[in-house]
Amino acid sequence: MRRIITLVAATALATIGLSAPAQAADLSGLSGLADAGTYYSDGKLVAAVTSPEAAAQIRAKGGTAKVVARTLGQLNSMVTDLDPHIAGTAWSVDPATNQVVIDIDISVTGANYDSLHAIAAKSNGAIRIEKMNGLLTRLIRGGNAIYTGGSRCSLGFNVRSGSVYSFITAGHCTNIGSTWNDGSTTLGSRTGTSFPTNDYGIVRYNTSYTNHPGSIANGQDITSAGNASVGQSVRRHGSTTGNRGGSVTGLNATVNYAQGSVYQMIRTNVCAEPGDSGGPLYAGTVALGLTSGGSGNCSSGGTTFFQPVPEVLSRYGVAVY
Repeated sequence: MRRIITLVAATALATIGLSAPAQAADLSGLSGLADAGTYYSDGKLVAAVTSPEAAAQIRAKGGTAKVVARTLGQLNSMVTDLDPHIAGTAWSVDPATNQVVIDIDISVTGANYDSLHAIAAKSNGAIRIEKMNGLLTRLIRGGNAIYTGGSRCSLGFNVRSGSVYSFITAGHCTNIGSTWNDGSTTLGSRTGTSFPTNDYGIVRYNTSYTNHPGSIANGQDITSAGNASVGQSVRRHGSTTGNRGGSVTGLNATVNYAQGSVYQMIRTNVCAEPGDSGGPLYAGTVALGLTSGGSGNCSSGGTTFFQPVPEVLSRYGVAVY
């Protein structure tokens, strides 16, 4: 598995495919009904529930519900309890199919391959396996965008705390070096980094460097941060492949890199290539994630994983702007 060096969920039940009058209705007591998660389908947010009674209550309020077999807690427990942390694999939860997805790259063969298929076979349909194109590896290389030494990554989001400005990017990037530049001018110095387990880091801008707008490279303004939902349309920007689009295909992903595992990641079908690591994942004006790693490329397509942004902002006490 390669690493790519370059407020929906909290309020889901207030917007589950509701008309304006229904949204204004009293939805108190419904927040705990979507016990199997939520996801987007045909532009509507769907609540996955495990009881017909819960589905009826949501539909009575004008929402969209689907009855499924397993709770979100059960699926998350499978990820936590069954994952043997084999390098080249990623485990995530797909509430749209009510399954755990195991992504495997071409390095997973022999006994490891057999053991994963045995786990899936015993799950009574709760687990499915999907093969990724190529290897799940780091995507670090020399080039443009933000540099440290001979390595290139992509800046994620500019952030601030009061009058102190910084940027966030992937932790496997900030692990490499402490001082970052744009190819000619020093931007600033690392003040935090976390990889593996997480994949984020922060670089504080030098006070002499003042060119740090709140928008991303394609001009899209970012005004807030939020959590991703399965089925949500998203875009990402990277210094190698530019602006690319796709959708969220899983949440709570455990990604097993050769260098260690990272947890609670966003799974997408957005392509990425070396140099894109650390770049932003967003939906409109909402910051969602930082590019971590994946497989495939932007010619044949691929699977890419992202570090959720809200956790990073909370960890460092900063905000997008």
